[in-house]
Amino acid sequence: MIRIPTRGKPMEHKAILTLHEEFAIGEVDPRLYGSFIEHLGRAVYGGIYEPGHPAADEQGFRGDVLELVRGLNTPIVRYPGGNFVSGYNWEDGIGPKEKRPRRLELAWRSVETNQVGVDEFVDWCRKAGTQVMMAVNLGTRGPEEARNLVEYCNHPGGTAWSDLRRANGHADPHNIKVWCLGNEMDGPWQICHKTAEEYGRVACETAKVMKWTDPNLELVACGSSGSGMPTFPAWEATVLDHTYEHVDYISLHTYYGNQKNDTPNFLAKSLDMDHFIRSVVATCDYVKAKKRSKKTLYLSFDEWNVWFHSHEADRKMEPWQVAPPLLEDVYTFEDALLVGCMLITLIKHADRVKMACLAQLVNVIAPIMTVNGGGAWRQTIYYPFQHASLFGRGTALNLNVRSPHYIDAEFGEVPTLEAVGVFNPQNDEITLFAVNRDLEKSLPLESAGQDLSGYRVKEHLVMVHPDLKAVNTLENPNNVVPTRREGAHIAGGKLSAELPAASWNVIRLAKI
Repeated sequence: MIRIPTRGKPMEHKAILTLHEEFAIGEVDPRLYGSFIEHLGRAVYGGIYEPGHPAADEQGFRGDVLELVRGLNTPIVRYPGGNFVSGYNWEDGIGPKEKRPRRLELAWRSVETNQVGVDEFVDWCRKAGTQVMMAVNLGTRGPEEARNLVEYCNHPGGTAWSDLRRANGHADPHNIKVWCLGNEMDGPWQICHKTAEEYGRVACETAKVMKWTDPNLELVACGSSGSGMPTFPAWEATVLDHTYEHVDYISLHTYYGNQKNDTPNFLAKSLDMDHFIRSVVATCDYVKAKKRSKKTLYLSFDEWNVWFHSHEADRKMEPWQVAPPLLEDVYTFEDALLVGCMLITLIKHADRVKMACLAQLVNVIAPIMTVNGGGAWRQTIYYPFQHASLFGRGTALNLNVRSPHYIDAEFGEVPTLEAVGVFNPQNDEITLFAVNRDLEKSLPLESAGQDLSGYRVKEHLVMVHPDLKAVNTLENPNNVVPTRREGAHIAGGKLSAELPAASWNVIRLAKI
């Protein structure tokens, strides 16, 4: 890796961050640490739901998976898609299971049994200690079916749909508050994909009737399917022109891969994510100015992850199976490093990104893997996501990082250190999340700014491994795991630490 000076001046090989509780970016919404379950592959069937499994409960939900999900402290889970939702009839998944139809599922060329539907998923979320982010079908369906689903889920009773929910065994409303207006509707792969004008109009009318049914809803409009789409960002501008006063968020989706086996470039991909967020924020604020609105629109980054390992296997998959093993990426240690960088990027934008969903949660490009009838384990990416969810709640802090850089052909100057801080006023703790992108050298870290004499280093968690391609498996689930590292300390009111080469770091500071 080639190191270059910062701001034209020779720089010692160390990083300096300015740490102060008042350098606030914004409050971290806990829903920044959401995830996603789609009716895709083995996410549902063989993932969260497997009747007859030794760990299954009375409803068929795997207890071992529930335990691993609870360990992530994920506050919200998006459901049921994804591409799946654009051809989904939600009514197929309610009522007696023996009467539910089997359907050809066109998005992923599978057979959907509908043994899990909205009622079961709500039950699972309650067991997992999380909330539902529900998506409605704006591909083959529209406002009528969406408002009916809201009535089924959220109205107390005394109407056809709410009484049907009660008859199906759920007397109390589900009270689902966050709803996505379709999925990736600018994508030609989407069932009944639309132009921005077409989608903007139907999203506006759907939002109106959904909020008339339940005024307490938070609605997410579909942004472009990715920053590389030819529709981006004109799609966002047009869609928001129609929906701005009726929705609360616009969605962003991105996935990254290391197909060229260029790790320095791969670890810099979070810079693209940062640019994507800034572009969408600028577009939202343009529409706000255009409409002379006082309302600020927020972002829901409701699909993000590394995704590329399974592409070749998926191309060979036979169609029309029930729960085939699709999108089952086996994540490496270097994947966990990029996931850490992406988490840091999301926290850096906590003032505008209020929700995000790691896609997905179990088996399908997921931090948790299972074997049908067998065990479950944590993939490498489980750990940075868990750390951020557990310790990244409070006020995001701008650290004004000064770091060595390296040169990348795609991104130019890439800072060796990617870092952000979070101050939690409830327990008077400051947590630093940091990735050292340097593959060869450890990176000394020093703080400037606030006098930290009243703090101590509570712990320094590190993920590091000599093999960037190392993975966790059922047979070796603890191959890549975080460990506690000694040496980080506060002296003279300043923090000092050493970040190993190619490492994910969590440094927690607590009041003395």
